[in-house]
Amino acid sequence: MSYNILAVNPGHNGSCALVIDGEVVFYAEEERFSRMKYDGNPFKAMISVLLNHRIDEVVIGGTQPGICSLPWTQEDPYSALVRKFNPQVRVTQLGHLHHLGHATAAFYGSGFETAAAIVVDGSGSIHQERIGENGPMVQGYETESIYHCSYPHEFSAVYKRYSDGDLTNQSMYYDNGIQEFDPSVTITKSYEAVSDYLGFGWIEAGKTMGLSPYGKEDENIPEFFINGKGNKNLLKPFYPAGSFIDEDRYPYLKRFNDPKEWHRDFSLCREVDKNLAYKVQKETEEQMMNLIQKAIDITGETNIVLSGGYALNCVANYKYIKNFPNINFYIDPIAHDGGTSIGLARFAWHNQSQDSTPKKLESVYLSLPPDYSQLDVVLGNIPDLTATDTTTEDIATLIEEGNVVALFQGRAEGGPRALGNRSILFDPRHPDGKDIVNKVKNREWFRPFAGSVMEEHAAEWFEMESLQSSPFMMYVVEVKKDKVEQIPAVTHVDNTCRIQTVNPDQNQHYYDLIEAFYKKTGVPVLFNTSFNLAGEPLVETLFDAIFTLMNSEIKYLYLPEINKLVSKQ
Repeated sequence: MSYNILAVNPGHNGSCALVIDGEVVFYAEEERFSRMKYDGNPFKAMISVLLNHRIDEVVIGGTQPGICSLPWTQEDPYSALVRKFNPQVRVTQLGHLHHLGHATAAFYGSGFETAAAIVVDGSGSIHQERIGENGPMVQGYETESIYHCSYPHEFSAVYKRYSDGDLTNQSMYYDNGIQEFDPSVTITKSYEAVSDYLGFGWIEAGKTMGLSPYGKEDENIPEFFINGKGNKNLLKPFYPAGSFIDEDRYPYLKRFNDPKEWHRDFSLCREVDKNLAYKVQKETEEQMMNLIQKAIDITGETNIVLSGGYALNCVANYKYIKNFPNINFYIDPIAHDGGTSIGLARFAWHNQSQDSTPKKLESVYLSLPPDYSQLDVVLGNIPDLTATDTTTEDIATLIEEGNVVALFQGRAEGGPRALGNRSILFDPRHPDGKDIVNKVKNREWFRPFAGSVMEEHAAEWFEMESLQSSPFMMYVVEVKKDKVEQIPAVTHVDNTCRIQTVNPDQNQHYYDLIEAFYKKTGVPVLFNTSFNLAGEPLVETLFDAIFTLMNSEIKYLYLPEINKLVSKQ
């Protein structure tokens, strides 16, 4: 009989993952089911699993060792929910090992037999210990970790950095080379501070990354890091969540208007806003390079895996490839907190089974399969919609003619990137493509878009360096100089593009569509962005897709599995 493990990540990016005999068979984030961005309690996602699978073990992750108890039974709500489907379920609490969840997700997903795992995020689990026999007690949240990893479940922490944000706590400073307690701001916290300053909020760091190429060096902005430590005069961290810039200390950085005013109007964006984004991107990249070198020096590994929120920084990820040509990198495609449910489920499996067989994560199309059975009923109740038979070539023509087409098929992607199952597509050759689709999605003017390219043509259009492929869209690469003018809609202001390579084994329908567009235009690339509107989660169900269609300027919805085109009058 199979051994089924359901792991749960409470907190923002709430998620659950199902691992059966070591294989990841389901993963989903609660926001896709509840339609509330960053929903932290994955009950609907869990129920979707529990209705169809027996669960032998439930693993509770998160960032805290204890979850609030329910009345009467005093259970945490997640194990209580699973118990109602299987009274004999085993409960494993791992909320005190948040960074381990990131490290296990990255290592087990990589397929490497051994590796150094680097975890960098805003804050993980809290840790405390006494310095010396009679010294002070120090405590802090995980911020940066290095693990040496091997099978079946060996994760040795060779470096840990903790912070609590209390800059007045002098007893917090402690560094023995393996553990470091330092209250000053860390890599991700500095990015949070700038993102907050720019009006995006702490968690929307991807927007800061998109703005950074518009900036330049600015001598009026202080250094974010001095000798590897956060500048405590400039950056004030909160733990566990948030960070901000001390504007009062630096008049040049003083804001006098709501920063959101310039999000829709390029003319209102100040140079200092763009330059701050540029500087935090540049300096955090440098700090990450130092951390990677530290991991190599400590472990001797040439396999490096990365996870935690900062690993979603696709611009920085490409720099690692260029600066460490002899290192094999793997970037966790679900590097945010949601992905820890996959890591902890696999960790529990290897502990239980002692299995030492590497099983690389080949796909993140891991949510529920779509249900098309109600399509005719839905269309019958919405007079403005019609469904017609279609072909891949028809859709390629629609895109070539300048139409925005939404694509819905298969199981939804896990993680923050749309990879051709829940995507909005457009012609990458259109000179105003970014403005057109940003308007359709109600996004900020500076936000770039991704390009999905046939894998065999990727090196002809993009500077791939040592990359053979980029199936999870985790790298921003340089566009070949002679190709920049051919794909302006997916080429950012600095002549880069976040790419997804596609082959038939990964996604047959999507590959066929890109190929059909290539045969018509000579361009093996499609403009790809997530199928959602600003501030909303990625669509999960067919109903979500039609709802988004009806509440946007998108006219066409392509359903390749049933060869249908839904059109809006």
